[in-house]
Amino acid sequence: MNDNTQEILNRAYASLKSQVEFSPKVLLTLGSGLGDVVENMQVEKIVNYGDIEGMPVSTVRGHKGRFLFGYIKDVPVAVMQGRIHYYEGYTPQQCVLPARLIGLMGAKVFFATNVSGGITYPEKGTLMRITDHISLIPSPLRGKNIAELGVRFPDMTKAYDEELGAIVDDVAKKHNIDLKKGVYIQMQGPNFETAGEVRMAKILGADVVGMSTAIEVIAARHMGLKVIGLTCVVNPACGVTNERLDNVVEEDAFRISGDKIKTLIFESIAKIGEIL
Repeated sequence: MNDNTQEILNRAYASLKSQVEFSPKVLLTLGSGLGDVVENMQVEKIVNYGDIEGMPVSTVRGHKGRFLFGYIKDVPVAVMQGRIHYYEGYTPQQCVLPARLIGLMGAKVFFATNVSGGITYPEKGTLMRITDHISLIPSPLRGKNIAELGVRFPDMTKAYDEELGAIVDDVAKKHNIDLKKGVYIQMQGPNFETAGEVRMAKILGADVVGMSTAIEVIAARHMGLKVIGLTCVVNPACGVTNERLDNVVEEDAFRISGDKIKTLIFESIAKIGEIL
């Protein structure tokens, strides 16, 4: 736990604001292998995480570790091209620092994407809208509450916004994209889960399993951002099939989901921009 979380946040925010003047409406976080989804966005400014004071740096292959500021379908967005993971050795507070920074810049919507192991939906390339989550990571809100961000005990009854989720569903229906819905569980990692842990996750109600996102959503909701979650299954979870997980290549996420995930993201953000 960092008792100086607010001080670190304030310094990082001042550092970021000194490098870019931008007012994003949407924060888009791209999971492993999804970094190239925004290859055609209109980029106005790039800021590397390492150039922001106090900002942790992505160490995972496939995570470029930078913010892209610009426009998707005329909507001002900030894109996290790579995220910070708990399993990299960072604290939960460090993991959610990027989301908090963009919230302070004015974002109203957090569009989180990731890759996952399928429990209910084991087929590679399956796309699922996250309707709820289970977190097995210590809360990023642990410690002294930062009242400027939100209340001490934020409600998580509807952590994922139903109205915005319906927009994503409509885009999927329009393009005949088979979009599942379900619950995501965040494990610690970096090892893949055992078959026993996957059975436990299923009993708890999880449909897919991963190593990110839930704590970011908690931080975003604490700040009042509305949340959308979207995951791409890149492997069946351990024990669901006889497949070993030695050769999981998360970078294949964009390839195996084709242009479907890009369509969902771009068109959904365009429609969301109309109501913000």
